[in-house]
Formats: sequence, C-alpha cells, structure tokens
Amino acid sequence: MPELPEVETTRRGITPHIHEQKIRDVIVRQAKLRWPIPRGLKQKLSGCQITAVQRRGKYLLISVDGGSLILHLGMSGSLRIVDADLPPGKHDHVDIVLGSGKCLRFHDPRRFGALLWSKEPLKHELIRTLGPEPLDESFNADYLFKASRGRKVAVKNFIMDSHVVVGVGNIYASESLFMAGIHPTRPAGRVSKARYAVLVDAIKQVLSRAIEQGGTTLKDFVREDGKPGYFAQSLNVYGRDGEACNCGGVIRKKVIGQRSSFYCPDCQK
Repeated sequence: MPELPEVETTRRGITPHIHEQKIRDVIVRQAKLRWPIPRGLKQKLSGCQITAVQRRGKYLLISVDGGSLILHLGMSGSLRIVDADLPPGKHDHVDIVLGSGKCLRFHDPRRFGALLWSKEPLKHELIRTLGPEPLDESFNADYLFKASRGRKVAVKNFIMDSHVVVGVGNIYASESLFMAGIHPTRPAGRVSKARYAVLVDAIKQVLSRAIEQGGTTLKDFVREDGKPGYFAQSLNVYGRDGEACNCGGVIRKKVIGQRSSFYCPDCQK
C-alpha cells in the first residue's frame, strides 16, 4: 500500500503539471472504488482552476474554489501525468483532463482507492481525527511519550496508529524501530522519553530519505512518470528475514498486529 513517502512523492510529481491548470473535463470509467465516486463530480470540477495540491497523511487534497477532491491511492493506486489523447488501459479508472492537453490519470487495479469531494476537506470524517504529521515540529518526543503513557500495545502498532501519528506505515515502522534500536513488540508505555526522542528522530530520517528516493516500490507503486521508487534498495531489515544484520546477527520476521515485522533481536531491545 502506498504510504506517506509514496503519496508525498506523488504530490511533488504532479503539482508542477496541474497547479493553476483549468480542468477541462472529468472522465469516470469506473465509479465503484472503495467508496463510489460521487455523482456530479464532473460538474463540480469542470471549468475550475486547481488552486492547491496538498497532502494530509496518506490523502491528497486537490483544491479548487468551493472545495477539494480527496484522493487516496488505496492498495495499488497511482497517479500519472499523460497526454489526454493517450488511450486508457484496463485499470485506468478516472481522467482529470487539463487545459494544457495533459491529464491526471488514476490507475488502480484493485479498486481500493478513493476519489471523494468535500467543501471542507480538513473537517471530513476521514481526515479530521488524524494525528500530527511526522515531519512537523509538533511530532516530538514530548508528544509521543505523553501519548504512550499507559498503553500496552506494541510500540510498532502504536506508531502505525494514524490517530497517534500519520503515515508511519509497516515498512517505515520496521525501519525506524531498527534505527532506534527498539524491539517492535515492546509495550509503548514502557518506552522511555529518551528512547522516544531517538525514535522520533529515526522516523523523521527514514521518511525524509524515502521521499528523497521517490518512495518504496515493492509491487504496484509507480511515480507520476511511471518510474518506481528506489528506497527499497536502502531497506535495512524489511523483507530481509534470515539475512545477516550489519551487527552480525540474523534478521527475524514476526507477525505483529497481523502485519509482518522485521527486526534484529541483537540490535533491538
């Protein structure tokens, strides 16, 4: 599933092509996504100028006067900038045709993504309860330590909770905990403030590096130009069960909260 680095990579990639462009047409070929695409979306967007392209957590907010398109890539979605006259593929469900002659094309084989409309996107039920952005100053050791008090849940699940902090998906949680030297099953309430300071720094570093490298492509994700993300080449533990760690130990795999987790038992305590 595309996580924060992949969504941010997508935002940065599409913005120069769509910002301040007038929407000429909206073509919906398949409205049955995770939630049905709202009827009348074409009428709401056609003729409008795109005023902003933002991200909140794993949601893209494409704004025009009067509201915003809330877009989620789901399990297998991607956005590509293509010529408007390029014939669509089997899983190309939506085109937002621009005045430039290009179009923003939504591709989603599993159809678990979403395109929704909201007049006030930050108050939408999917967005209003989200935790802080991990790269913002508000996400710090004081905040994470306070939020974790009394929590018995595994620290990996804790930092993956979007109500605690957004965008720390499975891959990046494993990598951040490895960098911080914290065992993924340790109860969140038993991690000290000093160790949370190290973890916060690790999360910021891992996510920033992933964004710089265009995200992580394991299967479906591609950038707006169709190219993969390259952070997979920098993974220290994720997907490396049974391989040697840099410390000489062996990387292990464990299912935590129904998600595969990777860690080094010698490095992480």
